[in-house]
Amino acid sequence: MREILPKNLFLLAENCPTPLYVVGGSVRDYLASLTPLTAVYDFDLCAPLSADDFVAIAQKSGLSVRAVYKNTGTVKLRDTTGADYEYSCFRSDEYVRGLHVPAKITFTEDISLDARRRDFTVNAIYYDIKTGEYVDPLDGVRAVAEKRLTTVAPAKKVFSEDGLRLMRLARQAATLGFTPDNECLCGAMEHAELINDIAPERIFAELTAILSADQKYGVTGGHYQGLRLLDTTRVLDRILPELTLGRGMSQRADFHKYDVLEHSLRAAYYAAPSVRLAALLHDVGKPFCTLRDGNSHAHPEEGARLTREILTQLKAPKKTIEETALLTALHMYDFDCKTGENKLRRFFVAHASVLDKLLLLKQADFSACMDDTSTAPTFARWKNLLEKLHAEHAPLTLKELAISGKDLLDLGIEPKQIAQTLQALLLHSVVNPQDNVTERLKKLAVKI
Repeated sequence: MREILPKNLFLLAENCPTPLYVVGGSVRDYLASLTPLTAVYDFDLCAPLSADDFVAIAQKSGLSVRAVYKNTGTVKLRDTTGADYEYSCFRSDEYVRGLHVPAKITFTEDISLDARRRDFTVNAIYYDIKTGEYVDPLDGVRAVAEKRLTTVAPAKKVFSEDGLRLMRLARQAATLGFTPDNECLCGAMEHAELINDIAPERIFAELTAILSADQKYGVTGGHYQGLRLLDTTRVLDRILPELTLGRGMSQRADFHKYDVLEHSLRAAYYAAPSVRLAALLHDVGKPFCTLRDGNSHAHPEEGARLTREILTQLKAPKKTIEETALLTALHMYDFDCKTGENKLRRFFVAHASVLDKLLLLKQADFSACMDDTSTAPTFARWKNLLEKLHAEHAPLTLKELAISGKDLLDLGIEPKQIAQTLQALLLHSVVNPQDNVTERLKKLAVKI
């Protein structure tokens, strides 16, 4: 453990009159031989010292204090290299059922009480920086060795205290490749409804972390396991009820191996990180349309509407909402590879900003149907056409067009007509790449 600790922490520990511990993720990861792919560890510190006392010691040790929260005994620090740390005084927390913020905090010198305010035993292992010894009040070291998630107290109590732990369970299982024990799983299932007490933006942040879970330590398929755990505990029913309507909803056996929900989870599994949210939601319109119409013909359009509503409710960033809704709306375009080439060229222009992501989504959708990782027919067709466009020097964006707005102004075209004229020239040139020459485009612009 000493080899991964920043040198600043050794001086800080020497200046503390009590033991100074590293606790939580960095200790757990070291014992589990998990190295963040970014090679950046998060170091959480704790000791039986008040925030005021610790601030004085930190400043004496050359660290800058970024923030102090006396009510929780928390201090945020930064060292001379720019690395950040968070310190918390030993404490015991009491919660109002389901709410994320403790209702009462009691400071203590008892490390066992501090351990029991945490979530899982693997996160309650303490490393004494000065002596190099581990303190393990709740047998967390064995849980790490067994890759097991066990709550620090009876699971019913732990999950009833803080509804966000329901998402943290799925995220940590996903990122670490650990498995919840039976009591932990049952406790989460019993209190799944408490996720409704958590702020939507916190839920979205955790869901986003789950969708990229395999990227932290390289745990293959971790993001899928996290989603499956949300499904098992039925937390998914509370955060994405429109999606879980597809549980048990069968699809054409010649095209689909799984029901609508499992297909969506597997689409996220096969998807590249940049389109996993879209992959998860791409068929969210199917249950709605099937129940309303008896078929899923309109599911791309309805799915886009539902996606926008879901992500708005979760307070996702506006750009994420619009892009994910657009990808959902377009994911079935040219699914049978029968769209005319010229029409497809113009489609590429109209949706150039999301074209790369749409290709990735189509591949994930295809793979999730039958667990087939071969190249999707639509993906292959589009890639071949894009290569052809590149060879022809056909423009897909206004930047690639051989004429500018200024050129059109110089021709005497009204300013209010510039944007429309440029778009018309672009759509013409992508079908007729030989015309993407300044003089030729000027003549066409005048005619338009």
